[in-house]
Amino acid sequence: MIDDILSLIAPHYCFGCTKVGVVLCQNCKYNIISEPYRRCINCAVPITTNRGVCLRCKLPYSRAWCIGERNGELESLLNAYKFSNVRAVYKAFADLLDSSLSNLPSSVYVVPVPTITTHIRQRGYDHTALIAKEFARKRKLTYLPCLGRKTNTVQRGKGRGERIKQAKTAFTCHAQLDDNGVYLLIDDVVTTGATVRYGAKALKAAGAKDVWVASISRQPLD
Repeated sequence: MIDDILSLIAPHYCFGCTKVGVVLCQNCKYNIISEPYRRCINCAVPITTNRGVCLRCKLPYSRAWCIGERNGELESLLNAYKFSNVRAVYKAFADLLDSSLSNLPSSVYVVPVPTITTHIRQRGYDHTALIAKEFARKRKLTYLPCLGRKTNTVQRGKGRGERIKQAKTAFTCHAQLDDNGVYLLIDDVVTTGATVRYGAKALKAAGAKDVWVASISRQPLD
């Protein structure tokens, strides 16, 4: 409701083409989803299957989706959402997920990767939770924010080894999970893959038998 009122007072513009009215117009949305991401979400090698992960990677999740590399319109949207407080972007990201993911069974629970409290305070919202909740609403699935943070370490600017070390101890699940359900873990950016790996492991430790992953983007670690 607040986003709708603000859009009337100060209309958004498309981060792809600057068209006034929305943060992502239909043409720019098509530019993003018309070329599906065909690489392993963990190691980025090209794949031909629709599982989203290669056969070489041994992962605690069995399927994955990624909208695309963090560049172009996706990068502009992510930067605006995470660093310039353009809250309305969450709806565009949920819409992109809705358009990119295949049909999901009703037994799927949508779980956001938890955001550290300092970032929530800085932005005024939990950016991953907003995306996951809106996607669950669109697909009529159960939204289940069952993961919590045991640490508040920041991964931005860290190397691969430090990111993995931080992620190993970052997550806990505060619910006993239904072993008949499928848990779809939502993240905004996958870099080393450590966050979704250890988030999925925490879900498995709490009773989940099957975990899937969906990310807005993948960004190679420079």
